[in-house]
Amino acid sequence: MCTAAAMASLPQCGARRISARPLGWSIPIRCAFSSHSNLAVDIDADCATTTGTDSRSLSGQSKNPSFFPKKGQTMELVCESLGFKGKGICKAADTGFVLMCDRALPGERFLGRVSRVSGQKSSYAEVKKLKTIVPHHDMVEAPCQYASYCGGCKTQNLSYQAQIKYKEQQVHDLIIHVGKFNHTDPDCADVIKPIVPCQEQYHYRNKMEFSFGADRWVPDVEEKGERGFALGLHAPGFFDKVLDVDKCLLQSEAANKVLAVVQENWKDSCLGLSPYNVHTHAGFLKHLMLRTGRDTSNGLPELMVNFVTSSYKPELLEPLVEKIATIPEVVSVMNNVNTSVGNTSVGEQEYTLYGKSSITELLRGLSFQISANSFFQTNTKQADVLYGIIEECAGLRGDGSEIVLDLFCGTGTIGLTLAKRAGHVYGYEVVPQAILDARRNAELNNIHNATFIQGDLNKINDNFGKEFPRPDVIISDPNRPGMHMKLIKYLLKVRAPRLVYVSCNPATCARDLDYLCHGVNEQDLRECYQLKAVIPVDMFPNTPHIECVCLLELA
Repeated sequence: MCTAAAMASLPQCGARRISARPLGWSIPIRCAFSSHSNLAVDIDADCATTTGTDSRSLSGQSKNPSFFPKKGQTMELVCESLGFKGKGICKAADTGFVLMCDRALPGERFLGRVSRVSGQKSSYAEVKKLKTIVPHHDMVEAPCQYASYCGGCKTQNLSYQAQIKYKEQQVHDLIIHVGKFNHTDPDCADVIKPIVPCQEQYHYRNKMEFSFGADRWVPDVEEKGERGFALGLHAPGFFDKVLDVDKCLLQSEAANKVLAVVQENWKDSCLGLSPYNVHTHAGFLKHLMLRTGRDTSNGLPELMVNFVTSSYKPELLEPLVEKIATIPEVVSVMNNVNTSVGNTSVGEQEYTLYGKSSITELLRGLSFQISANSFFQTNTKQADVLYGIIEECAGLRGDGSEIVLDLFCGTGTIGLTLAKRAGHVYGYEVVPQAILDARRNAELNNIHNATFIQGDLNKINDNFGKEFPRPDVIISDPNRPGMHMKLIKYLLKVRAPRLVYVSCNPATCARDLDYLCHGVNEQDLRECYQLKAVIPVDMFPNTPHIECVCLLELA
């Protein structure tokens, strides 16, 4: 981890030296620079090329330019590596033409049918796996009955040690090729740290959202038009079809109890309940959201059940609520009403049908209240590990003199865990409800040196930063698109001594590290930071997703 000793011994350089091992997780992304201040990375799971450093070796450009597969063509392929979002990367024999296949894993030989061709000028296509001929390396039996169909856990049948190896390699490759850090510099060997694994690979999610659907998706018989109602997860690639799910191994056992009760009863015609139809916009039930927290007095789990409906009709939900309330862990049943035709789970109005309107959770010794629509890290135990790494990287002296700027602060969890060692914490977040939750969480924990401000960090101007002192430490935890160029400019201008970048998308993270450490010629921005550490953290086992904590210091 990011210990003080480790920080002191880090070399003054950019990234770790590439090892001799083969690439495990390729980089299927395309860098697209606009003529305006928005410079973005086009993260596209369908794209198998990378522009920039070593792009030809990564793209697998066809040795035979005339080779071009046709849709419906059947081919025998071998998966060579994993791409962004977990798609298998294959190459056609004797040509090098790249084909991408969902649920294909390294070393697996399989029969596939071309399902999508990207265009005459592109060098890749997509295939659907029909049959495994030789199993992949590190194969294990997936414990979930839905693993072959659900889009949530694509790597359940890959051993956990193999999963984290590929995730670590993905971060490494992106830092080198997209971040443009010099891997040939021998002093750079220790910047990218080993991945921090997750101790629990199942039942780690404290929040799951299931959808009610009027069109049940049945694997392998979908083309026959089999229909019916469903409650579960959206079929991969379909917004209007739902895979019926009785149990999810990612959520808590208490949440699975609730899911089972709802599944057993909601289709009863006597209740008069109907799923929302996204085409006709008729129907009542839209989503079932389950959130798990802990009673701060005894540490036992407590559960919130949130029904998202198209209108407010509590009498229709009453029979279900009565059955759910018999489950000891259930302390809250909410009803979010969303009358729009969209598929969002956030309602315009919110009603409490049973118990209290929020649950609590403990994180880094603090208590947090979680409402139906509050943002909270979905893996509580691993979030505790993540925040510990962030705290070490922040390196606060603890004398109460330093100013911390917490960008994209959400409900204030990171900033509040640092407040005990800081002089003052200033948090910025665009979502108004999240700011209200952050202020409430500060009050709940008797923290008085934290100020939370609602504002859009993608729309800041030259006046940003005038309402608080120059920060000593900046924490930036953006969502998947990364940071806007306006914010990059501010960071390079304010020159905080220490910057901790927390990312859920290593591709956009690598892009932003390039800007901060190497400058942006198109914007006439000079670099001012050195990359001191990149620490991958596995927050979501059995999925391709990976979190990173990056420490930067002034050059």
